[in-house]
Amino acid sequence: MLGAVETRSVSPVFVGRAEELGTLHDALVRAREGEPQALLIGGEAGVGKTRLVEEFAAAARSRGAVVALGGCVEIGADGLPFAPFSTALRALRRELPGELAAAAAGQEEELARLLPELGESRAGRHDEDAMARLFELTARLLERVAAEHTVVLALEDLHWADASTRHLLSYLFRTLRTGRLVVLATYRSDDIHRRHPLRPLLAELDRLRTVRRLELARFNRDEVGRQIAGILAQEPEPDQVDAIFERSDGNAFFVEELAVAAHEGCRTGLTDSLRDLLLVRVEGLPEAAQQVARIVAEGGSTVEYRLLSAVARLAEDDLIEALRAAVNAGILAPAPGDDGYRFRHSLVREAVSDDLLPGERSRLNRRYAEALETDPALVPADQRAARLASYWYHAHDAAKALPAVLEASVQARRRHAYAEQLRLLERAMDLWDAAPEAVRETLRPVDYAEVYPPCGCDPATTALRYLDLLAEAAVAGRLCGERERALKITKRALRLLEEEKDPLRTAWFWIQRSRLVQRLARGDGWQEIATAQDLVRGLPPSEVHAEVLATAAHWSMLREPGPDTLTAAERAVEYARMVGADEIEANARLTLGGLMVEAGQIEAGLAHMYEVRDDVVARGLAVVVGRSHVNLPSTLEGIGRSEESVNILREGLRLTGRMGLTESEGWVWGNLAESLISLGRWDEAAEAAVSAQRMGRTAAPYGSGAHSLAFLALARGEVAEAARHLAEARAAYGPHDPMPQNDLPSSSLAIAVAAAEGRLADARAELARTLESGFPLGTQRYAWPLLLAAATAEAEARALPAARDGREQVLDGMLAAVKRLTTHAPVWYAHEQWVRAELHRAADRSTPDTWSEVVTAFEPLGRPYDLARVRYRLAASLLTCGDDERERAAELLRLAHAAARHLGARPLADAATALGRRARLPLAPAAAPGPAPADPAEALGLTSRERDVLRLVAAGHTNRRIAQELFISPKTASVHVSNILGKLGVSGRGEAAAVAHRLGLFPAEMLMPGPAG
Repeated sequence: MLGAVETRSVSPVFVGRAEELGTLHDALVRAREGEPQALLIGGEAGVGKTRLVEEFAAAARSRGAVVALGGCVEIGADGLPFAPFSTALRALRRELPGELAAAAAGQEEELARLLPELGESRAGRHDEDAMARLFELTARLLERVAAEHTVVLALEDLHWADASTRHLLSYLFRTLRTGRLVVLATYRSDDIHRRHPLRPLLAELDRLRTVRRLELARFNRDEVGRQIAGILAQEPEPDQVDAIFERSDGNAFFVEELAVAAHEGCRTGLTDSLRDLLLVRVEGLPEAAQQVARIVAEGGSTVEYRLLSAVARLAEDDLIEALRAAVNAGILAPAPGDDGYRFRHSLVREAVSDDLLPGERSRLNRRYAEALETDPALVPADQRAARLASYWYHAHDAAKALPAVLEASVQARRRHAYAEQLRLLERAMDLWDAAPEAVRETLRPVDYAEVYPPCGCDPATTALRYLDLLAEAAVAGRLCGERERALKITKRALRLLEEEKDPLRTAWFWIQRSRLVQRLARGDGWQEIATAQDLVRGLPPSEVHAEVLATAAHWSMLREPGPDTLTAAERAVEYARMVGADEIEANARLTLGGLMVEAGQIEAGLAHMYEVRDDVVARGLAVVVGRSHVNLPSTLEGIGRSEESVNILREGLRLTGRMGLTESEGWVWGNLAESLISLGRWDEAAEAAVSAQRMGRTAAPYGSGAHSLAFLALARGEVAEAARHLAEARAAYGPHDPMPQNDLPSSSLAIAVAAAEGRLADARAELARTLESGFPLGTQRYAWPLLLAAATAEAEARALPAARDGREQVLDGMLAAVKRLTTHAPVWYAHEQWVRAELHRAADRSTPDTWSEVVTAFEPLGRPYDLARVRYRLAASLLTCGDDERERAAELLRLAHAAARHLGARPLADAATALGRRARLPLAPAAAPGPAPADPAEALGLTSRERDVLRLVAAGHTNRRIAQELFISPKTASVHVSNILGKLGVSGRGEAAAVAHRLGLFPAEMLMPGPAG
């Protein structure tokens, strides 16, 4: 383009900023050691932010770092979605093409929303996790690229940033944990007025300890003198320094302008306003150069040369001469890395733009729009729609602006830039009445309205309606977090629909309101769902009908499960299948499967859920992939199949991490903590619970993690800590939308904490509130532990005189509840036996036979803490029967004590120790005298019968099956199993089988299971 040009106003000497530069260099050193760094650089316009970043970038490059610069692009008053990140990633791709390709591998379709060069973005339904998914993948992309290279990501002019850029930057600042990465952003502090959209972000980032904020001050007199000397290449006169310092007040850019003006003999700048000074310098250019400057001022932050040529309509030689004059004068500068031009400083561009006449501004925007329509290749493809929409809008041509703005909204949606989509849709609504009807009739829903179901019309031939825009805007508002605005939009839509009978569209908007009401904590959303149900009742199958049924079924599954819910889920699956709504069908089948399991159709329900999981993983349906790896393992845990649950959850962590499903990942961690607790892997469970609290973006995963931490603290004797975590969980869930899966575990823990603190009255009050509300159908997995906690509290307090009043009524209430709960799963049956045993203990009617049945029920379940507790109870009961049962009691007590110590369950271990001391029972097995026998079974002290039992245990048989094989009673089999576990020093049947296999006690053929029986 142009040859070398002279820019005289920039000092070749970098002046001042030693402290700030030192902070940046310190950040670079820390980043090179693998600690990501986040910095914000603020200062008024012209104070020297860009110069500081350039100086730091040059130093970073000299030290081997890769520097990727990106600036927020302003077009008129509009910002381009993700523009600085797209530019910076492009630069990163140029510098490290192989590394970036490897880091993006497998997620190119999603990351192409930021960097289109990676491929085509996947189309599909949008959800509230979509933007977070893109953000998480971006964070991991940067961490992977920065694993081997030090990377500096610099984003300039954050005050112009679109909302999506601000959200992504905030996400990176909050979540980056690894990588040799420095992320810094600059902004104009004098532009951040009270209502500026950047202000809340700055306040949020100020609260993060990981973000350092630098505020650049103006230069002092000595620094101004050095800057002038650098510009003039000679020492200035003291009077000149004083005059320029006083006039510029130390602003570096104005120092440059005043120094050049004085050097050129332009004295007006020392008396007129600084804005006039900037315009005087422009007015000193040749007329063609002035015209080009005005065109560039209205074109945006940067204007491509070919676009500028098309708009200026000058001969190429004349255009180049005009550009050369503007560049030599320090007004314009070649854009770095682009075939275009920009103002050397945005203050000059703003002064020139502000000086344009209204008619002149609209005329220039029209010429830009016409040029871009004639040749769309004049600008980068990812900017085309947004820039064309902005040019036509500021040209005040509604007929052209409306379709252009709608097309830009579609592009914003495809990039998950929902905030920009909402702004553009609101602009389209403003243009709607101004646009000619003939233009509106050419617009089609298939082109511009994705989220709104057809509702019986053909979206390819039916004209776009204003309601379609409201629908798109409502969803965009929900997805970008502008829920109040979205709620108002749905209200406006429903008011319009009162004038026409369109039940499907009306029902669709009520479903949107339900989601918004729940997200805004204004209620549980059922009234809105019920209204939608009434509207679609009796109508033929449709996508809206299927979505209403699926939403209602899912809501009821979480809050009021029952036969009607199961029917709604079945109809939702049927309707979704009939209309080809695959994602709705998959979600409805997950709901249906969970409801079937709760209703006792366990294997059939699980088959549904496994099929959905496999299908959505194969098809890459991200949202349902996340939900399937939350709901399926949760259902498995609810029926006691914890090991199976953990295996799926581990895979869920891999998939949600790879797909950027951060919210689902938080849920997976929470469920993993619950299953690991059941399996006795408590240290791992605590780590998973903390991860759930850290990863979850909403309250539920945080509350789930707090529940698990409360349980662990209570089981380990840390009652105050348990109470604190319980309070955290209840605060996270809030009172606005009660759900059994949240409320019943909270009540269970509250009863246990109150009992541990000696507050039996509070425990009873919590139980009474729960029993009064009742246990909804399908909530037995939460009801059994709650009744157990209450029954145990009563049993422990049975000797207290203060507990006698009302005890009979309390026990009767619990017994009535027990009779109403189902026991379809072995773990539910085991809990029923346990609750009944505790109720008997509370009434002083406990017997060894009662507890023996409980132990037998728990032995095959693989729940070491539960098993240790009931073994302790059986041992205590046996010791009341005289000396005949002391040996058996001793073995049970030793097993319980060993398991409690292994888990760190101090209260149970202490209780076992105390009981053993009172009964004079040893808690460690006596050492066998003499040399170790050659036979491992003999070395372990196993009798002949115990060897037979262990062989069947190793083959996976239950106590009942062992009894059948050996012609003994199940009770006797249970006693043998307990003795074997004690002699092997293990806490469960699985560990016993592992020991048998490791020692080679039985040939493989002896372990083959026989026919089922």
